[in-house]
Amino acid sequence: MTTVEVNGVMLGVEHFGDAAAPLVLLAGGTTMLSWPDSLCAALARAGRHVVRYDMRDSGASTTVDPEAPAYTLRDLAADAAALARELADRPPHLAGIGVGGMVAQVAALDHPDAFGALTLAGTRPVAPGLVDDDLPDHDAETMDRLFTRPMPDWSDRAAVAAFATGSAEILGDDPAAARATAERIWHRTPGTEPAVQMANQMGMLFSKLDCTPRWRERLPELVTPTLVVHGRRDPFFPVGNGEALAREIPGARLLVLEQAATAIPDAAAGEVAAAMLQL
Repeated sequence: MTTVEVNGVMLGVEHFGDAAAPLVLLAGGTTMLSWPDSLCAALARAGRHVVRYDMRDSGASTTVDPEAPAYTLRDLAADAAALARELADRPPHLAGIGVGGMVAQVAALDHPDAFGALTLAGTRPVAPGLVDDDLPDHDAETMDRLFTRPMPDWSDRAAVAAFATGSAEILGDDPAAARATAERIWHRTPGTEPAVQMANQMGMLFSKLDCTPRWRERLPELVTPTLVVHGRRDPFFPVGNGEALAREIPGARLLVLEQAATAIPDAAAGEVAAAMLQL
């Protein structure tokens, strides 16, 4: 673990593999732990230099005020491009998961020379908020179960871990893996202030960002080799969102993980790594 300064902020990063190898840059959603260790290790074993990083207001990166972020989605995209140029002497492979996939789309569109390949996992082609009529929205029953529960005491590690376990059960993810990840996120979050802990655990600050202008209509401009990865059982961003991305990005390949929901399970890490390495 270390930090890198770009665009006037410090970004927390973690390295896997040989620093001289081709770079794969993993944008967290929002923390780097959205990307499983197993996938990072698989890519490193295949001869890649893997760097996963925390976005602003999360993990080891600059944290100011997650309740009123003074930056936009475009700033987060610019961070990815600047970090790529800081860490590599050739355009790296950029991957984003969840809301990090939105950052990755905008980064590839706004900085077309910065990246040589693109992976978009468990994401959609529009910003948080109202979804386009032709895209499947969050599953209503799942969202009701997910967001009608009382919030935990964000300063209590055990309560936060239990809350994450319950969320995973509702979403169809692995509860044990979710608990372990939540505990790791809790320990590496700067301080126990509830808003900061909640931002790290849930990524809710994205709902407060300025995500304009739209970028979906620009997706046909992408010439970057692209892989779209999506869980068949994802109720948060249903698989139709990944299918739309694959249709609208020229030449994109779609990899549907039949047994996955919102997270990339360890059992699928090898399959996802192999598909990424083909770009």
